[in-house]
Amino acid sequence: MNETPHPGRFASEPERSSAPAPKHAGRIGVLLLNLGTPDGTSYWPMRRYLKEFLSDRRVIETNRVLWWLILNGVVLVKRPFASGAKYRSIWNEELDESPLRTITRSQAEKVGRALASKKTVVVDWAMRYGNPSIASRIDALVGQGCDRLLAFPLYPQYAAASTATANDKVFDALKTLRAQPALRTVPPYPQDPVYIAALADSIRTHLGSLDSEPEAILASFHGVPQSYVDRGDPYQKQCIETVEALRAALGPLGAKLKLTFQSRFGRAEWIKPYTDKTVEALAREGVKRIAIVSPGFAADCLETIEEIAEENKEIFLEHGGEKFSYIPCLNDSDGGIGVLVRLIERELEGWV
Repeated sequence: MNETPHPGRFASEPERSSAPAPKHAGRIGVLLLNLGTPDGTSYWPMRRYLKEFLSDRRVIETNRVLWWLILNGVVLVKRPFASGAKYRSIWNEELDESPLRTITRSQAEKVGRALASKKTVVVDWAMRYGNPSIASRIDALVGQGCDRLLAFPLYPQYAAASTATANDKVFDALKTLRAQPALRTVPPYPQDPVYIAALADSIRTHLGSLDSEPEAILASFHGVPQSYVDRGDPYQKQCIETVEALRAALGPLGAKLKLTFQSRFGRAEWIKPYTDKTVEALAREGVKRIAIVSPGFAADCLETIEEIAEENKEIFLEHGGEKFSYIPCLNDSDGGIGVLVRLIERELEGWV
């Protein structure tokens, strides 16, 4: 989310042919990768999850000694309580797990059924942080006879702190194997026509269910520090590309679409405009009806269900807004699964 080689390929790799896979080839593992989830909402599961997440050098790019002191002396002492309370507000009590785990599992199951005619393909899922771990699921796929692996980070827009760190973990797992499977990774897809069409259809369908049309629609993406973009991360550019393509796909409705960024952490400047500040400003300016969609998330999670649908709704109503609507992610909808299957089939060309 460029002219650098596709992750997992050599720069000189020729175009893939549509020739059938060799008869001696084994099975093909497709591994859907999402960000992560705690195993529970109490202090210790939350602390383990946050420690793994916030210890990632791709996520926190700062002086390691200073950050270690802050993380262990302050953040991991206090934040597990606050984060645990937020997770409890959205927790899937029936399955005793986060919505992200529930949805990602369902995505993998539905993609597996959609690809069932391709007898050599096995679909699984894993989390970059928490469980099921990437290493454990790669082991499981290899154990099922997979000698080729397609890793699919579920991020439409590339960021080092999301796509790259998921791929890093795949590479780390392969380093431990005597007999490595061949590897491909799915590239970002910020302007993919099927993805954009699915988003546009989802927005139109949701707005059609409302009793009045919103005056503004925000496309809220997870933010990253401005310094990461300044160092060359293409994330912001790809978010802009998605919004521009989505505006075009929405036709006249696209004029209402505004790009914002959410989920700031710490004191550093992050890429702007900020979602919460934009929501507040719109309400203060007299806008009474807004809707928010989160195109950078393949599945609803804490950052969409709690932060957008609850916190930002509260901000809007407190400052004079009257009607707030959150448009769910594509999740495991027919449109969402269609996007995943289309990208997987494209990347499996020559293997299947």
